[in-house]
Formats: sequence, structure tokens, C-alpha cells
Amino acid sequence: MTYDVKTQIRQLIQEIRLHDYNYHVLDSPTIGDSQYDQLLRQLIVLETEFPEHRDSNSPTQRVGAKPESGFEEVTHRVPMLSLGNVFDAEEFQQFVARLQDRLDKVGAPLLTAEPKLDGLALSIRYEYGELVMAATRGDGQTGENVTQNVRTIRSIPLTLKGERFPSVLEVRGEVIMKKLEFTAMNKRLQDLSEKTFVNPRNAAAGSLRQLDPKIVATRPLSFYAYGLGEISEPLGSTHSDVMGALKVLGIPVNPGLVKATSDQIERAYFDLLAKRDQLPYEIDGMVVKVDGLDMQEMLGFVARAPRFATAWKFPAQEASTRLIAIDIQVGRTGAVTPVARLEPVFLGGVTVSNASLHNFDEVVRLDVRPGDQVIVRRAGDVIPQIVRVMTEHRDWRIDPIQLPTECPVCHSPIRRSDREAVIRCSGGLICKAQRLEHLKHFVSRRAMNIDGVGERLLEILIEKEWVKTPADLYRLSAESLEGLDRMGDKSAQNVVQAITSSKDTTFARFLYALGIRDVGEATAGNLAQTFNDIAQLIEAPLPKLMEVEDVGPVVASHIRAFFEVKRNREVLADLVACGVHWPVFEPSIGSSCSDLSGQTWVLTGTLTTMTRDEASDKLRSLGAKVVGSVSAKTTVLVAGPGAGGKLKNAETLGVEIIDEIALKELLGCF
Repeated sequence: MTYDVKTQIRQLIQEIRLHDYNYHVLDSPTIGDSQYDQLLRQLIVLETEFPEHRDSNSPTQRVGAKPESGFEEVTHRVPMLSLGNVFDAEEFQQFVARLQDRLDKVGAPLLTAEPKLDGLALSIRYEYGELVMAATRGDGQTGENVTQNVRTIRSIPLTLKGERFPSVLEVRGEVIMKKLEFTAMNKRLQDLSEKTFVNPRNAAAGSLRQLDPKIVATRPLSFYAYGLGEISEPLGSTHSDVMGALKVLGIPVNPGLVKATSDQIERAYFDLLAKRDQLPYEIDGMVVKVDGLDMQEMLGFVARAPRFATAWKFPAQEASTRLIAIDIQVGRTGAVTPVARLEPVFLGGVTVSNASLHNFDEVVRLDVRPGDQVIVRRAGDVIPQIVRVMTEHRDWRIDPIQLPTECPVCHSPIRRSDREAVIRCSGGLICKAQRLEHLKHFVSRRAMNIDGVGERLLEILIEKEWVKTPADLYRLSAESLEGLDRMGDKSAQNVVQAITSSKDTTFARFLYALGIRDVGEATAGNLAQTFNDIAQLIEAPLPKLMEVEDVGPVVASHIRAFFEVKRNREVLADLVACGVHWPVFEPSIGSSCSDLSGQTWVLTGTLTTMTRDEASDKLRSLGAKVVGSVSAKTTVLVAGPGAGGKLKNAETLGVEIIDEIALKELLGCF
């Protein structure tokens, strides 16, 4: 009897999974909803009566687990990158031309195009065919663990279909809510006098981040895959092959994917634009990718986006509203920016109440004044902007906006360089507006990485005048923090410990944390590789600075100007006096460190004893340049488990390949 029940449960699970696949992946259901519900009820009855035979990945387990107390952070082993954008045919052709220039010896690439779904990016991890983890995109490096919520989405298989699949498979895709289902859900919420959602994208994002999976289970969410993260073995040699393989495994993929030449892609774009309103889900453009995965590897990445893909956004959407006032904001670098405060207007699926005016030259060009009726444009996710003033409706008694002469926060004089349109507060560190933004940047994860020191705590510390410069953070004590809002002794000790731990950093992180204009992570890394220590950098003349990769005359002048300010040099000296330090590489006879100056390294696959960031920082401190793609200039490739195309390219090019054990031996001096 027990064997018969166990077999019956297994058969019901397999049958329901088959119907889920037919419905969600093939879009071709073979039974009606009532028949499906009957099968599910049979399974529920058997699992309730014989709980010892219940499968944790049974379709009945999608109803949701206990409510979460909060979402834990998940570090993406392969970053979830964003896409560059193009907005018209000319920009698209420029994108294609860049591809062809880089692939000159290979030939014109075949491209793929698919609708750009307007939802929430998600990464789903399968191990040996079982769903084990799901995480939101977050900042691309770190997301939130939403596994329990994702298990409630019926279009996502809990177990992969078939018997052959990679032991590790991370699927990247978009969680959406279809238009009709969104309308029906909002109607139900309205009938229950509950809060409704403004558009399907907000509904999908808000539903997935519910702390109670049982609520998520009631929301009509769908998922469509668009790519891969970490994978233990290839699924194909092209993007279209990979999408086909995912479909076979039971994972829904966007049905609108096409392969075409660049000219055919243009026609596909306008066809898609024409039928946009007829599609069952919201889209805001078309994603174009190079189909060949080997070509994708050759093209590599720039900053935080791939060179082999772009999002061709749909034309901007516009609406008319009234300008209430022009507010003035002061940024981290002292930039004084005008922001238009508007009567709220529904535009491009969201309610817009502010719009960008870029700078005061734009205010003069538009001659925009409070009370004006204006045309506001929103293109995709771009910040809304005022594109036209309807002067025919103007009250001409209102005077034009005058260029401010002093900072609205600290009342220091405002200055303007002849070379740029932006005006800036001259207050520097005495300006509270700049102080908060500067400190937020200083403690951020990619800078000094001081966990527990967030915006609210910084606001309190600044208000109390306890922290005026970054160095003041290192003078804080647990005793002084304990009396602050929501700060007990344990929390205070953790904050002080995090601040103390941040003293041990790298030169590149330290330079990035200083917030020098136009000095991002990459430029800070290049400076750290060129100059041995801060003293050399402080004294470096402009010609020497311009020898650094990616540093031109403008960036060099910003660096030079920063170090010429006496107050900045005093803060640097104060930070060092407080114990902030970094390894200074000075190879000597008998040293266990190797001089990697002039070498180019690439990391791929999974590292188990350190993060890629940690490995990259240590390699850079030894003089190496760490990049994201393999080329003929690559010196060494570090290949961990799950290495794919980069490893193959390195083998083809004859690049030296080492594993993590060899890397640890090399880095044994740390």
C-alpha cells in the first residue's frame, strides 16, 4: 500500500509538472483549469494523508512558507550587469559599427533581438536540477535572497525538466505581471479597500519583495529568461541556442526572440514598436545582442555593461503639467543643480513630480519660470526632463530665474569654471550638503566599505557636529554611540569594529573613497598602479598624471586641484594618523611577493577562499592590471570552477592559466 501511494504521488507530480511546462513554457495547455485543479487537489489529499511521502519540490509547496523577517544579502558570483542604451536608428548603427570594428577579422556578427520586458531582474540558481536560490539584481554585485517568494511563481520550475543539465545553472531573467492579470489584481485589491499598484512593473517588484510568501503566491507573477549567470558547463555556442536549451529544461524564455542581420533588426524594431500595445506584457524597447558566445567573449565589457549588447529604447513619452518652483540642490562635488518641482503628472507608467533641468544654462535657454505650463518627457528609465515651455499660457508678470550667487546650504560663494556649464559651491567640507554626500561615498561598499554606517547615522553624526571630515569617523567610540537613536551597546560596538576594520584597505579603494571629481573605481585603480603611495601622487605634476591610463587633461586637472587644497591634504594626513593604511608594494630580495608590474590578469569561474574583488585588489597592489576579458595582451588567466568562454579563449591564445591554489601561493605575502 505504501509503495502504491508513493508511486501515485510521484506520478501526479510528474503529470502536473508536464501541464505546467505546456502552459507556461510552450503556451499550449492540454487540459482545462478545472482539470488541472482536480489533479492538484488529488495530490494535496494524498500528501496530507501520507506526509512522509511529501516532496519538498512538489507543486503543492508553492503556496508559500512562513513570513520572512527580512531579506538576507546575496553576492552574485557573476555580476548582473546593466545595458547601454540607444534611442534611434543612427545610434543603433553606431553600436553596430563599433561591433564590426572590434570584430573586423571575424566578420559581421549575427544578432538576436527580443522585447525588453519591463519588470524586475532576477537570478535563479539550480544545483543538480533543483532550485536552491533566487536573488534580485540589487546593485549588480549584491541582491536580496527571495527564494521562498520565487518558489510560489508557477512559471518557474522547482526541478529542471529532463535528465541532462549542468550541475550548476544560474538563469537570469525578468519577473513581470501581464497586463490583464495586473488589471484584475488591482480590481480585487480595490474591492478589498487595499492599496493598488500604479503599473505592472511596480506590481511585480512590490509583490516579489513581500515578506510573506503566502501573499506572493496570490500575485499573478510570470518569469521569462534572458541569459545566464554562473554555469558549470555550456548549454550552447550561441545566445539563441542557450535560450532554446533553457526552454527544453522547462524554463520560460521570451517568445519574441529573433535572429537577424543589423538591417533586419531595424525592421524588427519598428514592427515591435507598432504592436507594442497588443502585447500581453509591458515592454519599453528591444534588447539586441551578438548571438555568438565566442564573439561576446571577444567583445568583453566596458564599465558595468557588455559591449556585445544594447537596449534600443522606444521613443520618449511626453505630457503637459505646471511648474511649481525651481529648487536648488547641492551635490557631493559641490555642483549646484536646478530641479523643476512639478504638479504631479502620470507619464510613462509612473507619477512624475520632479524633472531635470541639467544646469542653469538650460534654465536660461528654456526661459522657464515658476507657474509656466511645460512639456515633460520621460524616455524609458531616464530621469524626466522639461523639453518645452508653453509661453502662450505664461503669466508675464513673473520675472526670469536669476543665477544664484551663494550656496543655499552654507551660503558660501558660488563659482563657475570657464570650461564647464556647472556652477559649484566653494564651501567644500564646511558645506553640510557636500559633507553628507561625501561621507556616504566614503563609507560605501566599493570605497572604504564601512558596514553599519548608513545615511541616517551619518545625518545624526553631522547634526551633532561629531563628524566633520572622514577622519572624525575613526575617533568615534562605542560609548559615545550608545545613546543615539536605535543604537544599543552591541550595535555601537559593531559600528566601531566596522570602522576599525576599514583602516586596513587598498590604495585604490582609498583613492576612490576620497571622492575626487571624475575619479571612479577604474581610474583609482590605474592611479594606484602607477604611483607607489599617496605622497608621490600629491606631488605629481599634470604631465605625470596624464601618463596614467584613462587620465586626460580634465581628470588630471581635477586630481591636481584636489591635492592643491590645503584642507584636503590635512584630512589625508589626519586619516593616516588615525591608522588608515594599505599595502605598499616594494619588492625586495627574499620577499614572498612578486612584482606583477606591466602584467594583465583576468579572473574567471568561482573562487572559494576569497572574493573576486579581494583577489583583484591584491593583484593590483602587486602592480597587475585586472581586466574583464581575455585578449592577446593577457598575461595570466585565473580559472576557477565554472570557467567557460574565457578559459577557451585563453587556451586558444596560449595564455598562461593557473588555478586558485596557485593564485593563493602567489598572494601568500598578504
